[in-house]
Amino acid sequence: MLVVGHHKRWRDEASAQVHHAGFQATVCDRGVDAMTVLALGLPVDVLVIDAALQGSLCCSRLAIEARALRPNLRIVFAGDDSDEGIDDLIPDSLTVERDRLSGIEMVGTVREVLADRFS
Repeated sequence: MLVVGHHKRWRDEASAQVHHAGFQATVCDRGVDAMTVLALGLPVDVLVIDAALQGSLCCSRLAIEARALRPNLRIVFAGDDSDEGIDDLIPDSLTVERDRLSGIEMVGTVREVLADRFS
């Protein structure tokens, strides 16, 4: 799993919960760094992007570029009510409230996404 967002606390909490459940997680604070991870070919099944991600590779641009590089990559957007329609960019993506993607709920979301991929 690759978690991308500016909020260090959110990234660290998500990573810790995922590790505790037996998954591997890589965290990045910028879209450019996330694309580097993907371009290097590191194993990533799920990409979780904070919808508030800014920069040259903001949330939507990162999702599009990541999917172009890895067509089977599962994408989850961590957003809020103001981020409606963001998942229209990637039709099979999932948008989950940012607050639900912290702690143990992150693990449940990752398991759900992986189950849909492999079912």
